[in-house]
Amino acid sequence: MIPVNEALQIISAETSPLNPESVALTEALGRVLAEEIRADSDLPPFDRSQMDGYAIRAEDVATTPARLRIAGESAAGRGWHHQLEAGAAVRIMTGAPVPAGADSVQQVELTRELENRSIVEILESVSPGRSIVKRGSEINSGEIVLRAGERINSAMVAVLASFGYANVNVATRPRVAILATGTELVPVDQKPGQDQIRDSNNYSIDAYAKLAGAETELLPLAGDDIEGLKRTIASAAERADLVVTSGGVSMGIYDFTKAALKQLGAEIFFERVALRPGKPTVFGRLPGGTLVFGLPGNPVSVSVTFNLFARPCLLQMQGATQTQLTELSALLAGPIKGSSDRESYLPAELTTNDQGQLLAKPLKWGGSSDFVAFARTAALIIVPTGVTSLAPGDTVRLLELPD
Repeated sequence: MIPVNEALQIISAETSPLNPESVALTEALGRVLAEEIRADSDLPPFDRSQMDGYAIRAEDVATTPARLRIAGESAAGRGWHHQLEAGAAVRIMTGAPVPAGADSVQQVELTRELENRSIVEILESVSPGRSIVKRGSEINSGEIVLRAGERINSAMVAVLASFGYANVNVATRPRVAILATGTELVPVDQKPGQDQIRDSNNYSIDAYAKLAGAETELLPLAGDDIEGLKRTIASAAERADLVVTSGGVSMGIYDFTKAALKQLGAEIFFERVALRPGKPTVFGRLPGGTLVFGLPGNPVSVSVTFNLFARPCLLQMQGATQTQLTELSALLAGPIKGSSDRESYLPAELTTNDQGQLLAKPLKWGGSSDFVAFARTAALIIVPTGVTSLAPGDTVRLLELPD
């Protein structure tokens, strides 16, 4: 039985990035960048007005009110490209280029036009640089604006578009084959018979894998038949980058998954982790190179072990710079129990107190099969090995679950 950190180190050492691919910008949302994104121009590309008003020379309005001749107009997409002379002003709109010779903009509310709109009266003086965004103040041409390994969000799409990336190199989505085992399982659209339950593991793994950027394939349910299990896993491995099974990895007489993997010639890197819940977690590599996780069958154990182990594996395949769940700290809002020989990852809701401090409220759950209570989980409370109990008000570490 190995510690969680050692298991994560093994997963990282055995996981290689997939080759990148080029996709259209409209298909890039949520993908992981596989190239550095550089600005192909200064931003803004010219001195730009922050508001509607008049582009002027500050020295011309040192004493106010001051009357200036309106020499022209600069609008967004249609600038006034002449030299502004002393005693003149240019009517200007938000986002429009500031003409040469102007060093400030006075907002329209502090002006008034006179003599049939040929003269503007500036009612208050301005300092040089007022209401002007200088060229290149946001970014200079050639600078890196986004880095390889970042996941593209909706705001980043705008950045990519601004710098001409109609197509962008991203990490290939890992292909994940998902297989739940156990003769007690029936498909979700069937009513369970006596001693049966509906499959939920395939669907939670599918959801978590998609959140991690993967393409998924749900395989038909596998009974407790080692030969059939071997055929299914071997076939899936031919088209997947990662196979994730659930169930059949403990010590029962019908737990065939680990035996099937070994008979297929899989190299097993670990098969038990000092973890609660989720001790009987298996990680290995099948002949041909496909990685495989054998997760426990209990639904809560599946969620915990997938997010602790399979999720960082999938993100590393995509070259993501951030592969681990986000770690937080919070005040404990209720008592919890740990384990003398295993690290515990216990479900919690997140709230705040009157002082704005983050609170971790332990969920009342009945163990690793209680997926109904687990459905409210926002984070996992980490209880170190050997810490058998924690009290309300204690500071705890958390891992925030994806949603």
